[in-house]
Amino acid sequence: MIANSTVSQVKDYLLELQSEICLTLEEQDTSAKFSLEPTHSPNGGLAQPRVLADGLHIEKAAVQFSHSLGESLPPAATERNPHLAGCPFQAVAISMIVHPRNPHVPTTHMNLRFFTVEADKPTWYFGGGYDLTPFYPHKDDVVHWHQIAKNATGEHYGTLKQACDDYFYLAHREECRGVGGIFFDDWTEGGFESSFNFSRHVGDSFLEAYIPIFARRKKQAFSEEERDFQLYRRGRYAEFNLAIDRGTKYGLQSGRRVESVLASLPPLAKWIYNYQAAPGSPEAELTEYYLKPRDWLDLPEQ
Repeated sequence: MIANSTVSQVKDYLLELQSEICLTLEEQDTSAKFSLEPTHSPNGGLAQPRVLADGLHIEKAAVQFSHSLGESLPPAATERNPHLAGCPFQAVAISMIVHPRNPHVPTTHMNLRFFTVEADKPTWYFGGGYDLTPFYPHKDDVVHWHQIAKNATGEHYGTLKQACDDYFYLAHREECRGVGGIFFDDWTEGGFESSFNFSRHVGDSFLEAYIPIFARRKKQAFSEEERDFQLYRRGRYAEFNLAIDRGTKYGLQSGRRVESVLASLPPLAKWIYNYQAAPGSPEAELTEYYLKPRDWLDLPEQ
């Protein structure tokens, strides 16, 4: 297993990132604050969930940090690496979600994680990424989001964007969860220092990608009908997290506090039977144009 001092480097960075994200979102909301509930486990682990609820501009946000140690990886963490099943491990991770109040502000998710496993040979890897789930998309917002993601990941952007499109997909609905972003797993490229630097580039770019979008849309006027559509689309988000997401499965299988694992779910959502958007409406445009994989950085001029 990789040295504890190395795990501590990643832990320190993710705790700093958690604090920075929470402070920045509090500044954007202007009214609500994040909770702070650190819980230390007897074996040296730490769970530090932070949740902001019922704010002026943020209906709910969760920025969760965890440092887990165990004698056996949960099944959700070994689906791609079955040879690691039954091995002792350490994992440090941050996972966050923002559910804005305004339907014109997209929901967003970001996570970073680092696993180290005691196997036949030293095994470790990074993973993470971020994606954007709009309800009433603006093309310039989507282009900005992907441009920052590309700046952070360089030559790897195309591969990571494709991985994001593939992962955040609701096969039972035959639609993407949102407009994508970047996603990576089992990342060891260039050794530990190079992989850690790459992960930091991703983590450090998140606020640069999201906050400009949040800031320019949070005060935009919206109707009751647009609010209803936001709640309807939040139902899709809940479906993904409960039926598909590996992170949710990992949290439940690893015995983490259920309130923390499910903090990513929206505070309000609705399911409307056989909903049909009016042809040519912004609601129809969401599924017909935006929830399709496309190269957002090479769109034709209009």
